[in-house]
Amino acid sequence: MTMKSVISVQNLNHYFGKGQLRKQVLFDISLEINAGDIIIMTGPSGSGKTTLLTLVGGLRSAQEGSLRVLGQELCGANAGQLTLARRNHGYIFQAHNLHGSLTALQNVRMGLELHKSVTPQEMHRRAAEMLDLVGLGHRLNYYPDDLSGGQKQRVAIARALVSQPKIVLADEPTAALDSKSGRDVVNLMHKLAKEQDCTILLVTHDNRILDIADRIVYMEDGKLAKAPATVG
Repeated sequence: MTMKSVISVQNLNHYFGKGQLRKQVLFDISLEINAGDIIIMTGPSGSGKTTLLTLVGGLRSAQEGSLRVLGQELCGANAGQLTLARRNHGYIFQAHNLHGSLTALQNVRMGLELHKSVTPQEMHRRAAEMLDLVGLGHRLNYYPDDLSGGQKQRVAIARALVSQPKIVLADEPTAALDSKSGRDVVNLMHKLAKEQDCTILLVTHDNRILDIADRIVYMEDGKLAKAPATVG
């Protein structure tokens, strides 16, 4: 049975800069990702992983080729089209990017602010429920400064997943964590994504978490490459 691709990349090229400073950073990328897949992108620093992640996430417009995400072409998309595309995504970054002046509950609620159909009461209920799912039901009213690194990253996961996005994009989510916290965080992402039938595209240098992937995509010098025989 062939599942429908939620992310379809065909012959994608991307450049930074203009004129004589123009530099190609992605070369002829073609990639199909199906619903519910957990895909890990790995490879050396500067290989284009984060650039590809930001294009898939609608954080900038793709330039050449085709990039279809949930059926929408993002190559040449304007700002309004990118904003609409981003509503289907959850984002988890290396730095948890929590607002220090907001409690854990308020931070997670922000993941629902773009969804006008959700009432304030429903936002509160869903945010509290999601924090409970990530094991922080007893920390709803704690501020980020009062949480450990692993707890902050779990709040960030709760914020990314509270709107039940179809796609979660994660950029080095374990980089700032020790091995146990990092493992807890990816296990949690894996569990919640499978429960919500959500696709995860995760960029990492952390070889300790590669085993959660359905597929590993290796990038080098802006191209998809075969992974080296030994990683690490």
